[in-house]
Amino acid sequence: MNVILDECLPRRLLRDIQDHFVTTVPRQGWAGRKDGELIKLADGRFDVFITMDSNIVYQQSFAGMKLCLIVLHGVNSRYETLQPLVPQIRKRILTASPGTVFHIP
Repeated sequence: MNVILDECLPRRLLRDIQDHFVTTVPRQGWAGRKDGELIKLADGRFDVFITMDSNIVYQQSFAGMKLCLIVLHGVNSRYETLQPLVPQIRKRILTASPGTVFHIP
C-alpha cells in the first residue's frame, strides 16, 4: 500500500509502518496546502491518507475516491501519544478500500 501521513503527524510514525511505502505531505512538497487540495493530490497516487484532522471528513466526500482515509483521535499529535495506535493503524491499512473512512480512537 502507498500511504501518506498528513503534516500534523510526527514523522517518526514512518518507522512504525515500514511494511508499506510511506511518505509525508512535506516530503511530497505539499506542506501548507488546504485539505481539499491535499485530498485531490493524494487521490490516485496513494491508497491511504492518515491525519488527525477530523474536520476533513465533513469537508470532503470520499465516495468515488480511490483513497482511504484514516483519522486518528489522540489528545495531541506527539509521537508518544500516537505510537500506541500503530497496531490499529496497521490493521486499517491492510483492510483499506477506496472511499472508506476509518476512525481510530
